[in-house]
Amino acid sequence: MSENLPEWRREGDEIRRTIEAPDFPTAIRIVDEIAVKAEELNHHPDIDIRWRTLHLVLTTHDAGGLTDLDFKLAAVIDDIAAKHGA
Repeated sequence: MSENLPEWRREGDEIRRTIEAPDFPTAIRIVDEIAVKAEELNHHPDIDIRWRTLHLVLTTHDAGGLTDLDFKLAAVIDDIAAKHGA
């Protein structure tokens, strides 16, 4: 998508990423850390958990599309995933 967020792809008014965690407990830890940061930012991704695969979608519903907040949270998610070896 961009140099700063190479793992994300844009689809319409959303950005999406799939994360493969080393195992299921790690996937849940990643989601837990994302939840804490999302709550701090008051901006929450859609997350689909399938065993150790996480599918994430970001958009700003009340703005009708993508905002800087989506890209900020995407970068935070990338950092969390990398910290967990995903």
